[in-house]
This record gives sequence, C-alpha cells and structure tokens, in this order.
Amino acid sequence: MKIALIATEKLPVPAIRGGAIQIYLDSVASVIAANHDVTVISITDPSLPDNQKINGVTYVRFTEDQYIQSIVQHMKTHQYDIVHLCNRPNWILSLVQVAPQTKFVLSVHNEMFAPEKISDAEGKKCIEAVSKIVTVSNYIGETITSRFPSAKSKTKTVYSGVDLNQYQPAWTEEGKILRTEARKELKLENKKIILFVGRLSKVKGPHILLQALPKIAEKEPNAMLVVVGSKWFGDNEVNNYVKHLYTLGAMYKDHVTFIKFVRPHDIPALYAMSDLLVCSSQWQEPLARVHYEAMAAGLPVLTSNRGGNPEVITEGENGSIIYDFDNPDAYVNPIVSLLKSESKRAKMGKNGRKIVETQFSWEHVAVNLLKVYEEARSNS
Repeated sequence: MKIALIATEKLPVPAIRGGAIQIYLDSVASVIAANHDVTVISITDPSLPDNQKINGVTYVRFTEDQYIQSIVQHMKTHQYDIVHLCNRPNWILSLVQVAPQTKFVLSVHNEMFAPEKISDAEGKKCIEAVSKIVTVSNYIGETITSRFPSAKSKTKTVYSGVDLNQYQPAWTEEGKILRTEARKELKLENKKIILFVGRLSKVKGPHILLQALPKIAEKEPNAMLVVVGSKWFGDNEVNNYVKHLYTLGAMYKDHVTFIKFVRPHDIPALYAMSDLLVCSSQWQEPLARVHYEAMAAGLPVLTSNRGGNPEVITEGENGSIIYDFDNPDAYVNPIVSLLKSESKRAKMGKNGRKIVETQFSWEHVAVNLLKVYEEARSNS
C-alpha cells in the first residue's frame, strides 16, 4: 500500500520538539515502512530539510502558514491508497475533493468532535467522507459516537504505544546505570522519587501534587517530587501559573525539584531514576502518553479518573486510580503506601512492563493500524 500519514500543523516529525501525535506518527511510520510505501507530512523546522528519507520513510514538510493548502496541492500530484490524517476533521473534505479514489482514515487524539470545534453539519460530512476513525481511547471514541451515532460502525480504539528499547526498568543493567547516573547528577541519591511529567498547566494538575507534598513528606521524609515540564513544548518562559508552582515549591524546597523542558531523548533516564509516576490531570485527558512510558520503565502509575487515563490502569495490578482527583489529600496515602513498599512497587512495575510488552509496543500499534487500513480499502 501507498500510505500518507499527516500530522497537525503544531510540531514537526520526527518529534524533535516533542508532541504525542508527532511521536506516534514517527514511531509507527518506520514499522509500517518495512512492507509499505510510507510518506509522513508535517510542518517545516529550521533544523530539518523540507524533504528527506529516513529508514525507508519519506518525510515531506510544508510551512505552517500554508500547511493545509500545500497538502491539498501535494495530493493533486501524489496518489495514495490510504491517507491517515491526525486530529483535523475539518480538513477531510478539502482532501477528499482532490483525491476521491483515496481511502481516508481519521485518527482522533483529542475531543475534536466537541460542539465548539465542529458543527453538526461538518461532523456528519466528515464521518460520511472517511472510511475509518481510530481513537486513542474508548473515552475519545465515545465523545464522537455519543454525538454522531452514524460514526459507530466506523470507529475503533487503537491505543498508542511506546518504544520498549528506549525505556529500561531499573531492574535491567541499562536501567540500573541510568538510574544511578541520573540520581547522582541531580543529587537525589537517597530520595524516594515521585515523578510528574507534563505541561505545566492547570489542567495537568501539578499544583495538586505540590499541595499534597507537606503531608506526603510528613509520612515519608525522603520523598522528592520531581516535576518535569514547561508551559509548552520547548518553551521555558515563566507565566503566572508556572510562577505559582515555583512559589509553592519554594515552601518545600527539600522535597521538590523542577526540571524544565526535556527533549524526548533524555526523558527515559528520568523515568529510570524514579520510584513511581503520578498523572494528576484535572481535565478529561484523552489518555496521556506518560502512562505508556512509565509502564515501559517499570514504574507503578497513579492516575486521575479523567478521560481515557484509567483505561490502561488496573487497580492494584499496575497502579491505582485517584477518583477524588481534585483533592490533594486523595493522593497522599496511595503515594506514601507505594513509597514505603519496595515489593509493591516492584510487583506493579513488572506487571506494567509486561502489559506494554504484550499490548502497547509500536509494533502492536502498527499492526492494529494496518488492519484498519486493510478494512478501509476493502470497504467500497
């Protein structure tokens, strides 16, 4: 098959500046390209050429200000069997018009079919025009099918994935080295590390964890919250909310460490050095990438009961779900319980690693997507 994967206009592929969609596309493209002709389309970046081929994948990049217009022109001169468009249902009709023989697969990573983002008429037309819709969680699928029942027969959950080689649990030789070096570099050798990775925004809830910190530290004096992230990918500017986090953190400076934006390449060491991950999302999160990364690194995961997050966590098996998610006190006992029990952490961490090995490698994601592409082709 000749396949085009189209990223949003936000960030380039490969994911040199982060981005869940960009990581997703780049990772599945190289697997699918082993047996198919794959082109990835994304925005330009000063550090990348406009056209290149890496590992059998053709990368085509257009400027952000003319992005959709450039893709339409590209489609006029390049014939694809499948076009997999990410997160932009409003672009579908423009693309279908210039490539009526192509089968379109729309992958939805956020609530793109919410009333404020797409009208009833636009939503119906988009659903009619696509052959398949893949969503990153059942939660996101339900946000589409509850409003547009006609999408049910076309919609399927294909969970995202993780590079199993990139994330090494602390019980492996490589993981042990990463853990020791990262802890030494950050002067956290004797700490029990609670990891938060994400944008520093209110919807991600890092302030909730900082508010929980005094009670956690009281019960576990070696507790250290490591907050990794910035207000936006690659942007370390301090806005009012980030300033508020730093002010809160300054009150408990022996128990919190802030690390600004980290390139994806350097993230695995931070997971390896940690003891557990907390995802404190306050919004209806589609299903945060950090769940897959933490499980791959052999960490138990505590996650808020928001959106798709709980779909990959089984209570007591690979982590816990926080139902009273906006209450700092609700995080205290689950965190302390894990920090105090190495055996519990090890059991959950090993279960999590096994889950990603059997369900969430990029190879699994690619196989699941190829099944969808084949179904799209066979449906007239």
